[in-house]
Amino acid sequence: MSHPSSRPSSLAHSNRSRQYAHLGAQLAQLHAHLADTENLLRMTAVQAEYVRGLGGWMGGLFMASSKILGEETAAGAGVGGTAGGRTAAHEEARGNEGEES
Repeated sequence: MSHPSSRPSSLAHSNRSRQYAHLGAQLAQLHAHLADTENLLRMTAVQAEYVRGLGGWMGGLFMASSKILGEETAAGAGVGGTAGGRTAAHEEARGNEGEES
């Protein structure tokens, strides 16, 4: 028969071994998740640069469309009203300047 005093120490040793094995498995899973997170962050950084470029393009398109639509509005309003503080006389004078050139 074994000593009763050796039984608790072997039980504690087996519990400790089981806990270390569980801790090792959790650390391996944590390492895998951190690697996945690192890859996702790299892809997000690349995509953020693309989104930044798209924002520049969209800003340019908005400015161009604003210019085009503003010119159309001014030309249409020059016939019978005001557009942006311009009167028909202003538009006519502006048109005459172009003819002199």
